[in-house]
This record gives sequence, structure tokens and C-alpha cells, in this order.
Amino acid sequence: MTEERQVPDASFGSYYGRPILKVTRWREPHLPAYLFLGELSGGAAALGAAATATGRPALARAGRLVAAVAAYAGAGFLTAELGRPERFLNMLRVAKPTSPMSMGSWTLAAHSGLVTAAAASSLTGVLPGLGTAAGAASAVTGPVLAAYPGVLLANTAVPAWHSARRELPLLFTGGAMTAAAAAGLLAAAWPGSGADPGPAARLALLGVVTEGVAELSLERRLGEAGEPYHMGSAGQLLRAARVMTVTGGVCALAARRNRGAAVLSAALLAGGGLAAKFAVLRAGVASARDPRYVVAQQRPATGQPARSQAGARS
Repeated sequence: MTEERQVPDASFGSYYGRPILKVTRWREPHLPAYLFLGELSGGAAALGAAATATGRPALARAGRLVAAVAAYAGAGFLTAELGRPERFLNMLRVAKPTSPMSMGSWTLAAHSGLVTAAAASSLTGVLPGLGTAAGAASAVTGPVLAAYPGVLLANTAVPAWHSARRELPLLFTGGAMTAAAAAGLLAAAWPGSGADPGPAARLALLGVVTEGVAELSLERRLGEAGEPYHMGSAGQLLRAARVMTVTGGVCALAARRNRGAAVLSAALLAGGGLAAKFAVLRAGVASARDPRYVVAQQRPATGQPARSQAGARS
């Protein structure tokens, strides 16, 4: 004879059904575009520096130009989201090593200056030594610029972001690899460019694996906290991103022999990276609106699944 439970499962709700957390006001496409362009700039800068070091001038030139254009385009989306340019300048008034926002702002400013110098030298042929040094330095700021938004988002109280504090930096790092690979493959497919698609294709495969590991961890490690990444529009976008990224990696294998495969791979890799950023934003918004995720992350696990107020009434 089994003993009946005297205490019902806990149900999480809030006053008048309103969200406990203030739902993020980051808008589409501003935040996803900024995240993707930051990845692209950081990854392209590192690819350009590696191409310079290995004697691939065409690929190095493409990497420098893409890094500069993406950095300023991303800064434009960030400024549009902030509303006024002086808000970004205000973030540069202090440098606080313990603040991801402060360090990210300074990294973006430093990286933008370095890739500008490297791209200008590559275009004009003036001060090639300075351009090479700036390009090498941007290979240091680039990966930081690509990964820091993951740390920044995870440092918030938004449940889907905070719970994924291990996965988001890895996801964004893999996205930087695939985005840079897309730029390199497109440059190699450009008529008369002379760029070697080999390094970009190898980088694409490494990025696909890195993103795949991060997404697999989102599914298996987070458990209930990871539900927003698999439900609704966020789940649809993340699944679409996975399909595009993996398919783009497969097409990259044929990029050396087929120009069309290189273009298709670049489009799929870029599309997958952008879709993943939209998915991260929407998952965060969905988790902030549901009291179940907000309360569950603030109390120790009890072994019983939390139920939203709506679910408890059904």
C-alpha cells in the first residue's frame, strides 16, 4: 500500500500573473545583429592575422576588411539600441575589470581602432608594419569581443541566460569561427581574389563542432532551465540554426573544388549564426516572463519539477 502525498506539488505564480523580472527590452534585430556582427568581426580579425602569419595575403586582406566593416556595423546596431551615441561614450568613462559591460565596451573600442588601422593599411599600402602589428593585436581583442556577450548575458538575472553561463560563451566562440569561415569562403569564391578556401573550410568545421557541443550541453545539462531554448520560436530558430550550420560545414568540404559550394556554405554558416542569436534573445525573454524559471533558479533543487501557475490550474 503506497502512502498518499499530503502536500501538493509547488506551483509558482506571481501577483496578477505579471512577470517577476522586468522583461528585457533589447529589440530585434538590434541585439541579435550586434551579437552576430561582433562574432564576425572578432573571428575575421583572428583569421586575417593567421593568414598574414602563414603567407596568405589575399585571405589576410579579406579578413581585415570584413573585421573593420563588421565592427562598425555592429557598433551602429548597438548605438541604435541604446538610443543615443553618448550612452556608449558614458560606458567608457570608467574601466571596471569585474564588470563584463565595462570590459566589453573597452574591448569593442580597442578592437574597432585596431581593425581600422589594419584595414586602412591593407587598402592603401601605407605603413604595412603598423598594419601588421594592428592586425596581430586584433587577433587578441577579436576572440574576447566574440565571447564576452555570452559572459555579459549570463551575468544577468534572466533565467535562460544565467543558467547557460557555461554554454553561451562557448556558443558565441563557435559562432565567431563559423562567421569568419563564411567570410573567408565568400572571399575565396570571389572571382579573381586568389584567396585560399582551405583555412576557412577547416575553421568552419571547427566552429560547427564547437557550436554543436554548446547546443548539446544546453539540452542535457540545463534540464528544465533549458526548456526556453527548445520551445516556441526560440526552439524553432535554434533547430534551424543547427541544420544550417551543419549543412554549411558539409558544403565547406567541397569549397576548394566548387565555387558554388563555397558560396552556399558561406550563406548557410552566416544564416545559422544569425538564427542562433535570435534564438538566444527569444529564449531569454520567454524565461523572464515565466515565474517558474525565475523562482526555480533561486532555490535549491527539490527533485520535483516546478509547475507554472497556468499549468497548476489546468
